[in-house]
Amino acid sequence: MALSKLSGDEQCIIFVQLCNVLDPRVAVAFSSASSELWALTQSERQQLKVGYDMATSLCRKLGWRRCKQLREAKTLDCDGRGLTLDDLALLGSLGPVLPALEVLEFYNAAAGIPDVELHGVQRLAEKLGAGALPAVSGLNFQTMSVGDEGASAFAAALGRGAMPRLISLDLTDTEIGDAGLVALAPALRRQPELENLYLWGNPLGDEGLAALVAPPPPPAGAPPPTSGGLAKLKRLELGFTQITDAGCATLVSALDSGMLPALKWIQVGSGHQATPACTSASRTAVTEALERATSRAARPCRRSGRFKVGATPS
Repeated sequence: MALSKLSGDEQCIIFVQLCNVLDPRVAVAFSSASSELWALTQSERQQLKVGYDMATSLCRKLGWRRCKQLREAKTLDCDGRGLTLDDLALLGSLGPVLPALEVLEFYNAAAGIPDVELHGVQRLAEKLGAGALPAVSGLNFQTMSVGDEGASAFAAALGRGAMPRLISLDLTDTEIGDAGLVALAPALRRQPELENLYLWGNPLGDEGLAALVAPPPPPAGAPPPTSGGLAKLKRLELGFTQITDAGCATLVSALDSGMLPALKWIQVGSGHQATPACTSASRTAVTEALERATSRAARPCRRSGRFKVGATPS
């Protein structure tokens, strides 16, 4: 038997790689291959059981009786579930074993739980490693107190390779200021599929906006970025922020220079959703710049007969 030719340490390494707290059967069956391996993995099996019990408790809080339901879930709504900081940390650590999950929502999930309101997103993000939540395309932290620390922790998680297919990110009313958006912006710009970004109702201003849409050029001699740059961003919500006329001018410049080539909708204020710090004239200038950008994107390329971003008829 090939397994018998491996050392005890090598067998234990294989066992650990098979461990999945949402489905421990494979690892347990592997450890049963021989009495020697069963003895070698006793401590690891005990840890696996503890993890499985914790995961089972979390699943019940989420409204499921079995871990299989969480493992196969495509949508997870944590609203009103009474999750603790430990629950959120556990959920983050489960990221690699939730391959089917596509939408994760925390809308108002921490209402009435002060420590979760203040630190919940940070605890979740700290446990998200490389490749975690591989199929998540929609993430909603709306009305949770993410804050600058939570935004920084979330940026670090994205930087480690978590949620590589993120398309829509809702950070509405999450108390993110300039420092948080400055920390988050580089990670967002490296998200190749990001199409929708909601930052409405946050105390962020011109500095954070500039980091997002108009970052400084790379240092001399450094290679230019090869991907990202908000190339697919279609919708950007910035109502009820602290963006001023200067920030609107930054948006106009970014749009006119082609830095947001796919943008179809941008909101810096209209009616009851107005951004109070910028004037109506500045908001109009942003609207006009967006119209110019979309008009350029729609110009046909005569050579191919197809539409090409930035093409100029010859």
